[in-house]
Amino acid sequence: MVRGERPIDILLVEDNPGDVRLTEEAFEEARVSNEIHAVTRGKEALAYLRREGNYQNVDRPDIVLLDLNLPGLNGIDVLETIKDDPELRGIPVIILTSSTAEEDVVQGYEKHANAYLTKPVDADEFVDIARTIGEFWIQMVELPPRNE
Repeated sequence: MVRGERPIDILLVEDNPGDVRLTEEAFEEARVSNEIHAVTRGKEALAYLRREGNYQNVDRPDIVLLDLNLPGLNGIDVLETIKDDPELRGIPVIILTSSTAEEDVVQGYEKHANAYLTKPVDADEFVDIARTIGEFWIQMVELPPRNE
């Protein structure tokens, strides 16, 4: 799926290599053929978004898919940092996590997550989530322009 003249860049913040692979495969199977860039730690995600260090030449992503259970800086802390930063806060952040805890859902929205999705166990359900993300966040929603 391409919006306008450029593909949509997705930053996946996920420390589990199996879930990274599953997410990439689900987006591919759902025919959401945009660029997915994966990082495994919260600090790495912030460096990517700020284009620091090894990430100086990356495009700022259009959407962040954020796991909550990360080593070091957890997902809620990453979300809060993104939404507190005037240069980053416009990037939609979709929490994609295994946690169904009510407190995590509440805290995610209190910290201004744009959506909270629970990772399904079934691969076909994961494809459905990828398709839904593609249809809504990529085809229907008008995303803010990148600050490149």
